[in-house]
Amino acid sequence: MRKHRPFECTECHKTFTQARVLRRHLKTHTGDRPFECTVCHKTFIQGGELRSHLRIHTGEKPFECIECHKTFRHAGSLQTHLRTHTGEKPFECTECHKTFRHARNLQAHCRTHTGEKPFECTECHKTFAHAEGLRVHLLTHTGEKPFECTECHKTFAHAGSLRMHLRMHTGEKPFECTECHKTTHTGEKPFECIECHKTFRHAGGLQAHFRTHTGEKPFECTECHKMFRHAGHLRVHLRTHTGEKPFECTECHKTFSEAGSLRTHLRTHSRGKP
Repeated sequence: MRKHRPFECTECHKTFTQARVLRRHLKTHTGDRPFECTVCHKTFIQGGELRSHLRIHTGEKPFECIECHKTFRHAGSLQTHLRTHTGEKPFECTECHKTFRHARNLQAHCRTHTGEKPFECTECHKTFAHAEGLRVHLLTHTGEKPFECTECHKTFAHAGSLRMHLRMHTGEKPFECTECHKTTHTGEKPFECIECHKTFRHAGGLQAHFRTHTGEKPFECTECHKMFRHAGHLRVHLRTHTGEKPFECTECHKTFSEAGSLRTHLRTHSRGKP
């Protein structure tokens, strides 16, 4: 049975079951934000929003996971986190029935079916399926590199790039093998995919992997507009247009567009050799 909703907004005609809910909604039209943070002076429509915001300043995280004891600022964040333990994926794509733990991931995935790219660059009008893709792209126009190394003052476009660079100064090897002291085959992989729990050594690896879940292909060929999940795949593809073959056989000087093709070719020379 449908609920009676007698309280109607005179601006947008949305209806509500309670007068207090209507009063709260009306503030979205009037712009009234009476609740102000005394620390940063950000304003809010509701007192509950301000209380939640204040935890950013206090560091308070009152919501604790009973499984792993990780704590969160908001009840909603805890509820979302719990799905990593239960495996629940309540958000389903109506096109292909793929399921997701988070509504935002479903929303991003749905664009692979619709082709929608709602995020537009104001400089060149290139459009993107995701806000993050646009944010990264904008750096190509602004040249902005807001992350600066305090040791040598080199600047970077991304925080992750700065973190990696800092290890050159500190000598830190956070993923070092205790057996041979190399960093290439350690088992430590601190970056975990929230969808399938696969882990990665670097944030960039996780970011690239996550596109297999969302279907995002942010790298576009300017010649034929084919899209790719990884920048490396786009670079290889571009050689089909440029004719570039940078990999040369040292035996017969035949050239190839891909390293894999050169490796395959080299076997033709090694056959029959002791």
